[in-house]
Amino acid sequence: MITRREFLQASVAASAIVGISGFGNWSRLAAQQALTQDQLLQFDDFGNVTLIHITDIHAQLKPIWFREPEINIGVGEAAGRPPHVTGKDFIKMFNLTPGSPEAYALTYEDFTALGKTYGKMGGMDRVATVVKAIKAARPEAILLDGGDTWHGSMTSFLTKGQDMVDVMNALGVEAMTSHWEWTYGSERVNEIVEGLPFPFLGANIFDVEWNEPAYEPYTIFERGGVRIAVIGQAFPYMPIANPGWMFPEYSFGIREERMQEVVDEVRGQGVDLVVCLSHNGFDVDRKMISRVKGIDVILTGHTHDAVPEPVLVGETILIASGSNGKFVSRVDLDVRDGRMMGFRHKLIPIFSDVIAPDAEMASLIDEARAPFKDQLEEQIGTTDSLLYRRGNFNGTWDDLICRAVRSERDAQIALSPGVRWGTTLLPGDAITREDIHNVTSMTYGACYRNAMTGETLKLILEDVADNIFNTDPYYQQGGDMVRVGGLAYAIDVSKPIGERISDMRLADTGEAIEAAKSYTVAGWASVNEGTEGPQIWDVIESHIRKIGTVSLEPNTTVTVTGI
Repeated sequence: MITRREFLQASVAASAIVGISGFGNWSRLAAQQALTQDQLLQFDDFGNVTLIHITDIHAQLKPIWFREPEINIGVGEAAGRPPHVTGKDFIKMFNLTPGSPEAYALTYEDFTALGKTYGKMGGMDRVATVVKAIKAARPEAILLDGGDTWHGSMTSFLTKGQDMVDVMNALGVEAMTSHWEWTYGSERVNEIVEGLPFPFLGANIFDVEWNEPAYEPYTIFERGGVRIAVIGQAFPYMPIANPGWMFPEYSFGIREERMQEVVDEVRGQGVDLVVCLSHNGFDVDRKMISRVKGIDVILTGHTHDAVPEPVLVGETILIASGSNGKFVSRVDLDVRDGRMMGFRHKLIPIFSDVIAPDAEMASLIDEARAPFKDQLEEQIGTTDSLLYRRGNFNGTWDDLICRAVRSERDAQIALSPGVRWGTTLLPGDAITREDIHNVTSMTYGACYRNAMTGETLKLILEDVADNIFNTDPYYQQGGDMVRVGGLAYAIDVSKPIGERISDMRLADTGEAIEAAKSYTVAGWASVNEGTEGPQIWDVIESHIRKIGTVSLEPNTTVTVTGI
């Protein structure tokens, strides 16, 4: 095998995104003039294989705002390494220009001001334009979808994912893997899979009754005289992070030994290139490919990371393509004599004011949304605050949700899941019903209300914290930290489980939480079957209608140490 040094030398251009440098405060028109579609799509063809990767779209058909995380803590070997670098540190690490288009796309710095300059991102009609342009240059390019595609919006909820299925079929996807897709239930998943024109891959999905593989583990493409195996790896922690009663016939897991067996199997069939299409999450994939031998490329998903350069692990390149349709990754590879000899990569930002929408896809999207147009666009209120979610701890959307839950359900404490999906709104934006669904839409959104002891609350916080801050990536089984309202606490991320959480108090009074005392707690997204309560989006809508305009003060209820 080639050495690391030889590999880096052969890797002609592991390049960051292309953009015009310069600071903000331009008008939208100036931004459009400074950036062109040709610049965003410019790519010097390389090698004989092209992969196109999209992931974690979360059913966002239209252009959106999406603020990248401010806090993304890495622990153990991941500390201070991508993707656990944010803001100014990220800009410095990747040699970006502050205020530039790429700094706006990839970090939270000056997000509101730069958002007004550079506009929204994404939109599947713009993604279609990019995919068609790549295919025009490289007709045999392979388009791969990393999952979390059919879920995350009002229209996907109302159509049970059909809107996204139709769009992805039209886009020309050639293989996919999965995660939130399973929250429609196994019957609906299988109904969709039976009609897909491409394979639904999951080497790690097994039938519970027979303990046998349940879905195609891989597919093999022959393009340009090269045989390419694409192995699918679904989200491994389905029954832990999501309701297992929705898909009781199946088990998941990392299944490292299984992955090695599949890699060995396809190598035995004489493939020239092995690609893993994964929804493990970045750190899990980084560990897995340090132990599984024979994978050339891993296209990672789940953790929503947008990293402008591939990360090299041994002789494997790890590609992260962001979320919500903000980016498309193009990877050109030089594959000869059964070996990857070099690569060229570009993370293409989908600036929706710059990239022209594809007319056919735009028409399909409008058709899918038409039956729900009035519901989607109804204004519920406005916001004076930047509303965002992504980050290890509460974002402002989470603060608003927790306030709504406490107020509408008359609870001392609110709990809200630390899911990574959810779009952003700028100050001054209207809040529509669609916006509310973009941060809450799911098939188990009942807003419960019950009593919990202080001991139970601490156990919940400790358990979720271990899912995020365990130094072994294989034990990082969820999203971000559970969001809280009415509760203050301190967390030391360097401690082991059971010792991270301290100084728990009622935020309103400062009263210490007592282990044996009972508190009224309301929340949503319980994985327990039969959870009762109003739907979370109705709870939030009721609250916003009452207050009219959202205005949030900075949340200082969580104290973080040990970074």
